[in-house]
Amino acid sequence: MQLLRAQGCRVLAIDYDDAKLDLAKQFGAEICNPGKGEDVVSAGMEFSRGKGVDGVIITASTKSNDPVTQAALMSRKRGRIILVGVTGLELNRADFYEKELTFQVSCSYGPGRYDPDYEDNGNDYPYAFVRWTEQRNFEAILDMMASGQIDVKPLISHRFKFEDAEQAYELLTADKSALGILLQYESEVSSRHKKSIILNKNVVFEGSKPVVGFVGAGNYASRMLIPAFKTEGAQLHTIATSGGINGVTHGEKSGFAKTTTDTSAMISDPEINTVAIVTRHNSHAHFVSEALNAGKNVFVEKPLAVTLDELTSVEAIYNSKASNENAPKLMVGFNRRFSPQVQKMKELLSSVKQPKSFMMTMNAGAIPADHWTQDKEIGGGRIIGEACHFIDLMRFLAGSEITSVQCRRMGDVDGVDITEDKAAIILGFADGSFGTIHYLANGAANFPKERVEVFAAGRVLQLDNFRKLKAFGWPGFSKMNLWKQDKGQAGCAAAFLSAVESGKESPIPAHELFEVARVAIEIAEQLRNQQ
Repeated sequence: MQLLRAQGCRVLAIDYDDAKLDLAKQFGAEICNPGKGEDVVSAGMEFSRGKGVDGVIITASTKSNDPVTQAALMSRKRGRIILVGVTGLELNRADFYEKELTFQVSCSYGPGRYDPDYEDNGNDYPYAFVRWTEQRNFEAILDMMASGQIDVKPLISHRFKFEDAEQAYELLTADKSALGILLQYESEVSSRHKKSIILNKNVVFEGSKPVVGFVGAGNYASRMLIPAFKTEGAQLHTIATSGGINGVTHGEKSGFAKTTTDTSAMISDPEINTVAIVTRHNSHAHFVSEALNAGKNVFVEKPLAVTLDELTSVEAIYNSKASNENAPKLMVGFNRRFSPQVQKMKELLSSVKQPKSFMMTMNAGAIPADHWTQDKEIGGGRIIGEACHFIDLMRFLAGSEITSVQCRRMGDVDGVDITEDKAAIILGFADGSFGTIHYLANGAANFPKERVEVFAAGRVLQLDNFRKLKAFGWPGFSKMNLWKQDKGQAGCAAAFLSAVESGKESPIPAHELFEVARVAIEIAEQLRNQQ
């Protein structure tokens, strides 16, 4: 209301609530209460001297179509209707056609909202072409508040102390007269911010066993990795998150002793000897480097890095520590090589001296182009962030260094935003083996997601979706089926934690980790540069 009046508009306020109409009248609006029998459309036409109003802003919340219908009837020819609230949308075409009305649904704070490139990456829209972005709208409001053109005090209907916030939320549903609810903090704020919370004071950690700090509490960490570590005997010390709320929730649920928002303090904690990193991909190399420099064993979810510069830096730090007596272990979560069926395949292939041929098909499924994993700067793209699993799996089964890489992606076509996640990759190995990875995001959801086939010395192994393993030409072995899919997450965690506790070599040699990461980055760059 105040915004419209500040722009010189005459305003007609329509509501069933007399208190809100009184407030609107205080701000200079004329009012109409349909609850008292006043006709909304007639009021609009009278207000506009029979010409129809220039614009209607609908802020109602109802399933009824009446607000949109009434807005159309009271509008002038070529008028504008903006829906800010939520109403029924069964529009009468004739109302809009005959008057050539413009109808628009407002998207939250303005242009930029829900755009990760704008909100997460900080890439602003050109001022000359998008004058009122999300940020500029806020700036304008703050300027008007500072100059006194907008007064928010009359909009505050209730005040609560912060510790009574629960009552404030209950009021939102119980009292329809609530308009603006203010939560009040203490006027004197301590200069010392609490960055950590003790969840369990009675825990004693055994330093000779893995004492783990987790960085990140997203879906994969909370549903898969943390339970796997806990099941395999890890002592859960601290969980670090950026916001804190997830840390408390998952920390209490999983049995961590502490939660924090200070990741660096957690990594440097002398009680912690192992750090697990399960954050967004572009932060992996940074946290790995920090943990290695602190002398911690590191488990990082794939990928190890998203750029060659990051990878080179991590490798240099690792190599500088490798000659130490208590050199930290480095592990990437390439869990598929630890699945029981892949372990059986490796056992069978160990007796084959001839080169092997591999075919791997990944029915990866589509992910929207604006998802963070598709962003080169944040997720690195799906080849670096996901296909690396299968590069590692082929490297493991081949048992030989990758010496050549070829790849081809789908051509650029209208209607397909991302083509790099529809690609064929051919790897060559030092022992003469070769294999293809078909990483495809354009398949059917009801087709198996992952299939691995190995041809060697007149024999064939076929693994279907980590449930069914079939063997052809292998004396004494024909199949290995599982009741439940097992991609090796538990085996991966167990192998790493065992190495930490025993002091033995890491389950995946470091040179293979760097090799696979380098190949994945190289493939991604090749695919991006293809015409």
